[in-house]
Amino acid sequence: QVQPVESGGGSVQSGGSLRLSCAVSGKTYNKNCVGWFRQAPGKEREGVASIDGGGSPIYAASVKGRFTIAQDNAKNTLYLQMNSLKSDDAAMYYCAARSRWTFCQGLVALTSSPYNYWGQGTRVTVSS
Repeated sequence: QVQPVESGGGSVQSGGSLRLSCAVSGKTYNKNCVGWFRQAPGKEREGVASIDGGGSPIYAASVKGRFTIAQDNAKNTLYLQMNSLKSDDAAMYYCAARSRWTFCQGLVALTSSPYNYWGQGTRVTVSS
């Protein structure tokens, strides 16, 4: 059983920064193909940033240049550094991981299809 647990959400002013963490326990397929997703009220869940199956960081266009995904393999923890936050970034942020091989290259890593385990989410609020 793989269990991602997110933390680090909170309230921040527009232009501010937050760092989200996701501790992943259990037996994942490997250290790659892990990602951050978000869902705002009334909107569909969208991929924000992922590390694809080849170990490359993949970003949604809306966050490229502002968000950075990183992982500490020794701590089995995934991070999302979010800078220059905007009101549009306010959402529940979820971490996703997989326990078996799936196709997870490039932009596919920003879709939900490669992942079979999801965290409970951490909320990010951005005030103007």
